[in-house]
Parts: sequence; C-alpha cells; structure tokens
Amino acid sequence: MKLLLFLCFLLLGQYTWAQYRVILDTDIDSDVDDVEALAMLHVLADQKKIDFLGVIVTSDDPYAPTCTAAINTYYGRPDLPVSFLRNQKEISHQAHYKYTKEISQEFPHRLKSHEEAEDAVALYRKLLSSSPDASVIVVTVGHLSSWQQLLQSGADQYSTLTGLELARKKLANWYCMGGQFPSGKEANFYRPDPASTQYCLQTWDKPVIFCGWEIGKQITTGGPYLKSKLPSQSPVYRAYALYNGFAGRPSWDQVAVFLLIEQAKAYFDTIKTGYCHINADGSNEWRADRDSLHEYLVFKPGVNPDEIARFMDTMVVR
Repeated sequence: MKLLLFLCFLLLGQYTWAQYRVILDTDIDSDVDDVEALAMLHVLADQKKIDFLGVIVTSDDPYAPTCTAAINTYYGRPDLPVSFLRNQKEISHQAHYKYTKEISQEFPHRLKSHEEAEDAVALYRKLLSSSPDASVIVVTVGHLSSWQQLLQSGADQYSTLTGLELARKKLANWYCMGGQFPSGKEANFYRPDPASTQYCLQTWDKPVIFCGWEIGKQITTGGPYLKSKLPSQSPVYRAYALYNGFAGRPSWDQVAVFLLIEQAKAYFDTIKTGYCHINADGSNEWRADRDSLHEYLVFKPGVNPDEIARFMDTMVVR
C-alpha cells in the first residue's frame, strides 16, 4: 500500500519534502551507490523540493569529478558546481574504478579534467557563506577529508568566519553515511583517512545523523527492476551495467539522501542517547556515558527493506 501511494504521488508531483539547500560530499569512484544517490538528489531538485547547491568530490580518482559533471549534465544541470580535493598525496588510476572514466568519455559535460574542478574547501565555503543561516544539509557519503579541511579552514574572500564557525552557522543538519552501529569498522570511517573521521566527530558539536553500514546493507537497489525501467542512454544505467551488470548492490549512500524525504519517517527511527566514539583506526562504537547531538539510524519494527529499495529505484526512473 505504501508503495502504491508513493507511485501515485510521484505521478502527481505532490510530495511533502523537507525544504533545504543540499551539498553532497561524495567519493564517487569505487562503488556505484554514489551514482544513484546523486541521481536521487537531481530528482528532488527537479521536483523543486530541495535546492541542490553543488557536489564536493572527495576522491583520488581523476575521473570522479568529470563523471559527476556528466551525470549533472544528463539531469539538466551542466553548471552545477563540482569540486575536487586538492593537495592529495597522489592521484590514483586503480583498476577497481569501474565506471568513472567511461562515463566521463561517453557522456557530454563541460568540465575538461579534475584540474579544472573547483577546490573542495573553497566551494564548501562559497556555498555555505551565500546560504541563509541554518538552511543547509550536508550529505557526506565518503571519507571525511574535505569536511575536515573545511572545518579547519580560516577566513577567506567568502567569509571572515573560520570553517567551523561557518558550518555551525549555516548547517541545519549533517547526514553522514559512515560507521557501523552499535559498533564496527566501516570503510568510509577507516579508509583512507581515519584521522579525518576522528577529527570531525570530535570537533562537530551540532546535529549529525549517521546512516550505518548495517542499514544500507539490507536495501538492495540497482537490480533487474532498475535495468528494466532506465533508458539505456542514461549514465546511471551505464554505471550499473559497468559495475556489476545490474546484479544489485547495497544502498549505503542512497539512505543518507533518502532522509531528505518526508516519507523516510515511516521507515526509520534514530537512537539519540549517547554518542559515536571513533578510535584511531577508524573503528567506531556507540557509547552512552554522555549525551550529544549524535543520532544513528535504525529500522522501525516490521519495515521491509525491499520496499525502500523500490522507492529509491523508482525515484531515478525518468
């Protein structure tokens, strides 16, 4: 019944959504869930239910920004700002980057290379400084290197505030795909920059909702249903075809975007008493010896993860 109502609302364009400005911080390279998460944000923007400000690419893949630009162009936003994390030790050309180069080369976009992408910290500061107070949700679906550099940044041409002061002033919330709850070791938190995770979680004293590995693991998207509905000329189709031939994939990153939808309240609760402690190796554990503004996501009793998966796949079908 929920799915039927969802499809009816989709046809009528009558969602009730959270009205926020959104910045996506993504490591769009070695996994494909980032692609659908990005597409979901474009659909929300198409519905005029969010103001999609830009994409921070936190990756060592030189094709990650151009792949992002190609997806943005496909969804009608060729000028959506895309940044790249500067001053990395090295730029990688690893074989496990299964789709970014192909999409960059096969689909149109204006960004010629990662070297032409904006600087990640500068774009963060520009987008935040031009936003009303408490109006922005940052969605991080990768490691937190760019987020750390923002928080550590100083005054510049965009704002006299430090990065931490600016983020505190402008953010309404931070949705973070990372960690494993109540304890574990998850890739975004420990690879390749666990120090950034430790710094960000120890420094950030405003609201944050963690979407843990154990949630997205149970929600399988990108399977035969999506293949049957997407046009083959879509970069989303191409990404899933290249990644695993539409064999299905857990939806870690999409969950963080899904929280922007009012209907998410029907599927998820959060644990609020306590805080997420990060060890030096990036492993985490939920501790209850003090309160904080941390929350982590849990399913409501009786929720069917397959229903959520169909919601997500249906969103990106044009």
